[in-house]
Amino acid sequence: MERDGDNLIEENCLTNGHFEGEPFLFSSKVFLDNVGEVILCFSSTGLSWKSADSLCDQEKSPCLGRVFRSESAAEIYFSDVYATKLTGWGVIQQPAGCCFLHQDLEMHRFVVHGMQKSKANPSLWQLVEYTFGHKNQPVCQMLVDQITAHLNKEMGRPKSLLVFVNPKSGKGNGQKIWEGVAPIFSRAKVKAQVTVTERAGHAFDQVASMTSRELNTYDGIVAVGGDGLFNEILNGLTTSRFKGKCPPVPPDFLTSTEKDPSDLVFDPNEAPAGTEETSCSTGDDVGFSIPHKWFRLGLIPGGSTDAIVICTTGVRDPTTSALHIVLGKRIGLDIAQVVRWKATNTSKVEPLVRYTASFVGYGFYGDVITESEKYRWMGPKRYDVAGTQVFLRHKSYEAEVSYLDLKYEETTQHLEEGNLKVGTRSLKNHNKKREREICRTNCEICCMPSPSTSEPKWLSAKGRYLSVGAAVISCRNERAPDGLVADAHLSDGLLHLILIKTCPHPSYLWHLTHLARKGGSPLDFKFVEHHKTPAFVFTSVGKEGVWNLDGEILHAHKLSAQVFRGLVNLFAAGPEN
Repeated sequence: MERDGDNLIEENCLTNGHFEGEPFLFSSKVFLDNVGEVILCFSSTGLSWKSADSLCDQEKSPCLGRVFRSESAAEIYFSDVYATKLTGWGVIQQPAGCCFLHQDLEMHRFVVHGMQKSKANPSLWQLVEYTFGHKNQPVCQMLVDQITAHLNKEMGRPKSLLVFVNPKSGKGNGQKIWEGVAPIFSRAKVKAQVTVTERAGHAFDQVASMTSRELNTYDGIVAVGGDGLFNEILNGLTTSRFKGKCPPVPPDFLTSTEKDPSDLVFDPNEAPAGTEETSCSTGDDVGFSIPHKWFRLGLIPGGSTDAIVICTTGVRDPTTSALHIVLGKRIGLDIAQVVRWKATNTSKVEPLVRYTASFVGYGFYGDVITESEKYRWMGPKRYDVAGTQVFLRHKSYEAEVSYLDLKYEETTQHLEEGNLKVGTRSLKNHNKKREREICRTNCEICCMPSPSTSEPKWLSAKGRYLSVGAAVISCRNERAPDGLVADAHLSDGLLHLILIKTCPHPSYLWHLTHLARKGGSPLDFKFVEHHKTPAFVFTSVGKEGVWNLDGEILHAHKLSAQVFRGLVNLFAAGPEN
């Protein structure tokens, strides 16, 4: 049934292929810019439209002896729509195919803003907008109200965000990057409280000093910059609010005279610490604890490497990241807690706690970040220059590294010929070639419950190392397209401990070459050890080097680290490819 006054059609007019299995709530005849007259149909999950001519079985329309086919049907899910708005009286362009008979029309208009995945790269999300028109303004208003009502049912979309912009990140384009994506937040009616950082540590100080009352007025915090700014915000949020036990250590890691009087050391006879054993701080911070169910962190890339955003969205694209945020995507992210027990061999035990979402490295990695500080004026290219100089030195360090060796098998489920099958997957993988299980959107491994462990024990190795590194995630970036560890996961509760023993210069170059190419095998060398572990400890022997903690220089003679599974949530959905 159709009411001529407002062109509302009560029958289900589109049934061939659109939101299959779902009835349409109502439909309306409208005009779509550059398409012509269409029937716009609403279902509980989205919008679809088809040329009005096709409903009358007019597969072809004549125009001065020529034939033009009707436009094919199209659709968009409400989960991919982030805004809709009336745009007032204006022109709706008609299809150019109607040659001399086509005529642009003036009418009331409204626009639907959404996203679509790139056909070439599904991880790349692109802006899309559809402008509809109708001769009656009340019909446009009614349709906008209906779309808005459906969008309000989409759970998890932020309403208020605290945004930090690093104007000096990457090539100094931080503010331009934010200005480029700010309209997306404005259209989505997301209130953004923007702070442009003025110095290193600015974001850390502001977040760390915020009260629970202040934090609870926001749905999350967004960093516009690189991994360093994200790390500042992460530490500002967790250092004063997350009260998990410190990493476990071997019985002889700290001598009796070095034991910390505050009893911060985790009992080696207990299982590794996890998020279920944490407690929030007291006083003003009651009411905002870490981990938090709904509060999320976001990252809009503008740094030198942007490893975190590449690993969590699949691309290094500000628009894609902004869409992940306004659409309210959510993914858990493992966080490593790093404790420096002693800065030097002669210093006292004075625990210093830091958190990282990506990587902590010693030797080569620490030397590169130290050397790069001399060339900050060069921008991102300073890492290439510093890396080359450090590589040519080929400097190694003597150290002792211990890690928790967990003997367990993880239950897996998979569908096989329509039936649910249950199997096991062993995590014992020392230097063995294995099939890569890459972390992707809706990753099965990240969704698995934590496996049970039995009698974890410490294994130790002592020698000279070119580098010692621990990756929380794969750390994919433009210089390492598969990352340091291609099959590292975002939320499986494991660190990837990588030990590069002293080797000939050409061999190390070959390892770095594999690291820099897609499909390489940088871990399949005899001088490379790779261990999946929830915790490790480190003690330097002889001449000490420095650690690279997400771009921050950290002097540490004795250091321990553990991972907390899914400690924070991100505005992201994981990479598509």
